Amino acid sequence: MRRAESKILSWDALAQLAAQWREAGKQVVLTNGCFDLLHVGHLRYLQAARALGDLLVVGVNSDESVRQLKGEPRPYRPDAERAELVAGLECVDYVVIFPQTTAVELAQLVQPAYYAKGGDYTEQDLPESEAVIEQGGFVVILPLEAEQSTTQLVEAIKAR
Repeated sequence: MRRAESKILSWDALAQLAAQWREAGKQVVLTNGCFDLLHVGHLRYLQAARALGDLLVVGVNSDESVRQLKGEPRPYRPDAERAELVAGLECVDYVVIFPQTTAVELAQLVQPAYYAKGGDYTEQDLPESEAVIEQGGFVVILPLEAEQSTTQLVEAIKAR
């Protein structure tokens, strides 16, 4: 089994591998998120995303981009830890930390066959959709697990 750390890539390494995957005809699936407190909803979502293609690449928002998206006190865990936890999942092939608040640049770099997001989004809501479709890819909206979110987890912990 590969160590989680070996699955975390720099942008340069990801660019090189993405070119190789395209050359080899691999069906790459891209998704992204904060993954602040990893929970079973994340796992099931990532497993469903992985089932769409040959490789699953997960973009993990940097600490600063999480703060911009979610506000303080988020993130609860630093980006290096969040990336390592996601990389430790068997269904995840590679992870990259990205500093932007959207994954448009990441989608342009990877040029995935499929860009997966959870059911709390629509294709029209996603700024990444245009970049994916322009490269010949598809946007796939996956169903969410009911009652599974980081916010709900934090509220449940606080209520105890």
